[in-house]
Amino acid sequence: MFKEYINKQFTSYQNAVEYYTINPDCIINIEKFVMNEIRHFINLHLPEIKRDYDEASYLYPFWKNYPPLDRGRAPIGDQYPWIEVGEQVFGNKLSRYFASNFGIKDSGLPSGSDDRCIISSERIKKDLGITDSVWVFIDIKSAGPRDDFNHAVMSPYQVSGSGDWNQMEDGVSNNPILAYGKMASHDFLCSLSPVYVLSDGTIAPLVTFVIKPVYKMLYNGNETIGQPLEKIKIACIPNGLLLTHNPNYLGKYPGLFFPGKDDKSKDARKIRARVSFDILKKIDSWRVEEIYV
Repeated sequence: MFKEYINKQFTSYQNAVEYYTINPDCIINIEKFVMNEIRHFINLHLPEIKRDYDEASYLYPFWKNYPPLDRGRAPIGDQYPWIEVGEQVFGNKLSRYFASNFGIKDSGLPSGSDDRCIISSERIKKDLGITDSVWVFIDIKSAGPRDDFNHAVMSPYQVSGSGDWNQMEDGVSNNPILAYGKMASHDFLCSLSPVYVLSDGTIAPLVTFVIKPVYKMLYNGNETIGQPLEKIKIACIPNGLLLTHNPNYLGKYPGLFFPGKDDKSKDARKIRARVSFDILKKIDSWRVEEIYV
């Protein structure tokens, strides 16, 4: 099975990469289109999203004796990790929204973002030209008031790269991205392909997004008594062809990625990087949205 369709995948992939390198606006336009769809989804379902997100606080008696373990460096113990709350509230709803508005495939990959699906429509084909499908990767990253930074920490499995595939037997590989910081820099080994070709011939460029639900912390004077949803940030990270080929955003905006949480002792293939929301907005103002609830 691993190599059953490799001949036609290789040819279709080369043609697609060449087409989108020459026509980068096709990828940019579909990223903006999906961004607008996500924003529309949130605006449409905001009351339901807030209801279900805040329900985690009301359910406190059922999990108080088994709270989620602290994450991050030196937590002080006055807030609860809310990561799975965000993943549950947004992921299921997004899948239902996409399924009701597009053709959808839940094609498998060994690794990737929290929520991912291929969506298809004639409207998508208007932007992408040679295909009617796009693979949407969305990571949900809940944050509280003390870690509501204007960036997101991304793993290698959440960003697409240069997508080199020169010899058929080689498969797709990416050149390292330099995560550039003022004090230190390191290679970021992103592992996603900028374009995928399915066994049925479907060409699916990859688009990647971050949804960051931000909760506030309610106190009664002695302890936290709730972590309700306060706002939602959405960010679109450019496809790897846009980053590395044309328009080459990495060359134009060297601080787009900067060092993440991991030290050099970690396996280089797992070291994360931060992506700057401020620089994303410099690339395109629509790439970062903030919705207050």
